[in-house]
Amino acid sequence: MRSLFWILHISGWTVFWLTDMLTWNKSYMGSIKSMIGLFLTYLSGFLASLLFRYIYRRIRYQEKSILFLTFVVIFCSFVASNVLYWVDIVISIPLWGWEWGVSEFSRKLTLRIYMNKVLDFTVPLIAWSAIYFGVKIWLAWQAQKERTEKAQALAQDAQLQMLRYQLNPHFLFNALNSIRALISENKKCAKTMITELSEFLRYSLIGKEQSEVPLKHEMNALQHYFAIQKKRYEEKLEVHFEMDPQVEDYPVLSFLVQPLVENAIKYGMKTSDMPLQIWIRARLEKEHLFIEVQNTGKWIEPSKEKSNEEGTGTGLDNIRQRLDNTYPNNYQLDLSEKNKTVLAVLKINRDLKP
Repeated sequence: MRSLFWILHISGWTVFWLTDMLTWNKSYMGSIKSMIGLFLTYLSGFLASLLFRYIYRRIRYQEKSILFLTFVVIFCSFVASNVLYWVDIVISIPLWGWEWGVSEFSRKLTLRIYMNKVLDFTVPLIAWSAIYFGVKIWLAWQAQKERTEKAQALAQDAQLQMLRYQLNPHFLFNALNSIRALISENKKCAKTMITELSEFLRYSLIGKEQSEVPLKHEMNALQHYFAIQKKRYEEKLEVHFEMDPQVEDYPVLSFLVQPLVENAIKYGMKTSDMPLQIWIRARLEKEHLFIEVQNTGKWIEPSKEKSNEEGTGTGLDNIRQRLDNTYPNNYQLDLSEKNKTVLAVLKINRDLKP
């Protein structure tokens, strides 16, 4: 802030002095005394505006009206201009002599001439003050904008974290219960299940630190998830993955597909003939990424399903909230039932990354 002030302050007065000397007072170029005199005049304005800065910094301009600030600027500029006029006369006497000074004070000085000379100081001081407050207000607006954007980003991040942490607790409880049962029946299988669970939980920790992950990581986590569920449901569950290699590195929200998969198992186990078949597909089509989760069974309206048993914890509302935050108006989530299967299709513009 200080460096910006000095850069603008010095460069502004320098440009103003050179412009006046080269444009409006070309005769000054042929006289060293005239050039020095003009320099001293602008040096007085330079120093006077520093005094303005001292005064303005003590005004809480954010709490004042534009009318009040305008009055302060005009009043200070007019008073300072009167003082600067006489100061300019005094510091010019060594250059032009006492006779010139007496002429300025008496014979040549009229009210009209005096006011014109005072206005010569007033106008640049008003301009300096307007620029000063303009820059201050602009910087304050920028700072407020950054704070607002940061607060919004933090709030959005907190919301996304909250939504991401709503991982189905029933899945974890069931997995641990299955491991406990397997320990006495098949220790090797229990170890494998513990490994799958640890890999899945590792992904959940990565998702905690990253709002987005490559799609292939999301699919790998789902494979660990299904490996655990297969231990539980055994031959009652069959899963098929179909992923276009082009979309493997496409960034998506972590645990974006997880709620769709949980719903497929939860409702599919209740409505499908066994074994429950689940297909997970990912592909690019024109400018969109398509992710599909399809399962055998029937669609059950959420409003009709009151039981908390095997509740997803996240659910479709969770997905929509996260998608609204990340891809506002640039995604589509459709659910349909056809030929004894339920299909969830998520379409995202492939150029809009989280």
